[in-house]
Amino acid sequence: MRKVISLNKGWKFIRDDAGLPGALPEDWEDVDLPHTWNGVDGQGGAGEYYRGSCWYARSFRTPRQPLGGGRVYIEVRAAGQQATVYVNGRKAVYHEGGYSAFRADITDLCEQDGENLLAVRCSNEYKDGVYPQTADFTFYGGLYRGVELISVPDTHFDLDYYGGPGLKVTPRAVEGGAVFELESFVREPGPDYTVLYAVLDADGREAAYGARPADSAAIGLFVPEARPWSPEEPYLYTVTATLQRRNEAVDEVRVRAGIRSFACDPKRGFILNGAETPLRGVSRHQDRLYIGNALTREDHREDAEIIKELGANAVRLAHYQHSGDFYDACDELGLVVWAEIPFISVFDPDPAAHQNCLQQMTELIVQNYNHPCVCFWGLANEITIGGMNDGIPGRLRELNALVKRLDPTRLTTVAHLSNVPRDSELHGIPDVIGYNHYMGWYGGKTEDNGPWLDAFHEARPDLCLGLSEYGCEGIVSYHGPEPKCKDYSEEYQALYHEHMADVIDARPWLWCSFVWNMFDFGAANRDEGGVRGRNNKGLVTIDRKTKKDAFYIYKAHWSREPVAHICGKRYARRAGETTAIKFYTNEPEAWLYVNGRLIWHVIAEEGRRVFEREAELEWGQNLIVLRTPSAADSTAIERVEREPEIYSLPDADERAKFTGNWFEKLDEDKRELTFPEGRYSVRDTYETLCSDPHAFSVINKYMKLATNFSLTPGEGNWKQIHDMTPEQLSGRLPEGFLQVVNRELIKIPKK
Repeated sequence: MRKVISLNKGWKFIRDDAGLPGALPEDWEDVDLPHTWNGVDGQGGAGEYYRGSCWYARSFRTPRQPLGGGRVYIEVRAAGQQATVYVNGRKAVYHEGGYSAFRADITDLCEQDGENLLAVRCSNEYKDGVYPQTADFTFYGGLYRGVELISVPDTHFDLDYYGGPGLKVTPRAVEGGAVFELESFVREPGPDYTVLYAVLDADGREAAYGARPADSAAIGLFVPEARPWSPEEPYLYTVTATLQRRNEAVDEVRVRAGIRSFACDPKRGFILNGAETPLRGVSRHQDRLYIGNALTREDHREDAEIIKELGANAVRLAHYQHSGDFYDACDELGLVVWAEIPFISVFDPDPAAHQNCLQQMTELIVQNYNHPCVCFWGLANEITIGGMNDGIPGRLRELNALVKRLDPTRLTTVAHLSNVPRDSELHGIPDVIGYNHYMGWYGGKTEDNGPWLDAFHEARPDLCLGLSEYGCEGIVSYHGPEPKCKDYSEEYQALYHEHMADVIDARPWLWCSFVWNMFDFGAANRDEGGVRGRNNKGLVTIDRKTKKDAFYIYKAHWSREPVAHICGKRYARRAGETTAIKFYTNEPEAWLYVNGRLIWHVIAEEGRRVFEREAELEWGQNLIVLRTPSAADSTAIERVEREPEIYSLPDADERAKFTGNWFEKLDEDKRELTFPEGRYSVRDTYETLCSDPHAFSVINKYMKLATNFSLTPGEGNWKQIHDMTPEQLSGRLPEGFLQVVNRELIKIPKK
């Protein structure tokens, strides 16, 4: 029978390209898997992180089958970003792509007696032709999902096809129950081998059973009165395929499956099991504070449970294939998944890059086909950020065609930048589309979101439209009574999401909405809002310790649990005789007390979740209590003469005053963009602008004012933007930015 042996303990590691060892090194560091070498520098604010090659090594003994023979496979669940595996000094496999599992048959490389030396060279260096090329998150290096040995007899369920399980389960609802279309793939099938199938219900009772010859092992089994899978009741069946030789089972695979039907409609949104079910969820990256992406199964489960606590029914797994442990958790908890590959940001015209996309998409689908949580395969994210390259439509069409060949049961989607036109030819490629909108953060106003969505929906009623990303930064040490865009305060983030929650609720035809992001995450090249190495748009901090106020606005909208949450608890020291007390609840009424005195009894109208009342403060500590019929909350606020300086981002007020409403500040005759011959302009690339000291001082000054980012040639996201122009990036810049900057640049003659 199959034996699966964990190799997660007892590794030797060196953070250096030390070369293939001839024996198990004694002077390398002792580590266990999962492991990354970028847990600290990949998010710790150094500005750069180690991107190079490192080595892992350990010994193992060759597992044996009881009757001799058999095959031994090595399985690497993921290795960021490229990896070469050696056994006893000989190469077993080389793999490109840092997020999917891969295997190799190492039988002929193993010693039958004694110890074997396993060595893995991992690299997270930039490599032409391998996605992601560049993106706004840390590319962690390492063996961060674990390694296993798999011992199987000579005849076994396939282990060679793109890391898949060798068993494909396609349940579909029919009248009176469900049909489970089952197909397994057997290596070296002989005439005396049979595949026995069983479908077990959630209590382990057999619901259906069948058998097929191993060389033609496809069957349809009917399960009467089958129960569907949904976010409210994520009912799971277990399917086993047993490879039988006469009266002996020689191999077995087991997967879980769920029955659900789904579709998208331009007017009705997402439809699950025949019911309109708008997908309201979050995006998720896979890292944690100072352990990077080396998460345990328990870590993944906790993330899924926090998302479920929010009341979300969906999650977008950005921007790559996530751990099988997380897909398992989504199956169990009832979270609909948008899964995608890292075809992101920078379009690489190299044919090798396209082949890498096709490979990663194949791995994503084959390895995760059986998960009922997955309903959408994402083809790309913001791939037009550098402009509409002529090669993009063709590659997206090929990717879409590949998905439909591998899995005709699911829908395809793409996440577009805000500036992709309504009539773009890209809209006709996937089944449904999403837009990444940051109006109210990178440009425009929060109030622009609703009108934009309505105008698009009216102009393109034929398209299923979703909101694939939206969000803003929130740092829990910044506070103030008058929050503004780009002050990075927890209060502004809450205001932004209060508005967006209402925008989304009012538009059930949006088939999806995904907050960017559920958790703060590592982005080593960032230096923003006084925090280096992080993207702080999460509803929860990167260490999972603090749920920001914005978390609770969605919980009040989406969760069925009673919610009573007082906002501003970390805004604990306030100046002034009065202060605004804000709270969220989904209860029909609430009572607000200050220092034991009832100051407000609220009878909530339908749909209202946000409540605010001015309250008088006494000097010193003031006790605030909120009660609802089924929940309660409390906090303390101290009245002080002067609020702490830590509450404000340095220069935030000055920058907001300067950058706010840039376009409105321009005279009519200065709003037109002009491009005089021989002068710099916003149509020059950042590389060109930065090559001239005068032009660099202009573009760097205004980029810092608009985005709180400084331009540093050769560092950070430089590779992503160096050959792009400010005009091409206008979708992520405030309205009026181009006119203001262009007016300064055209004064500078080109040398």
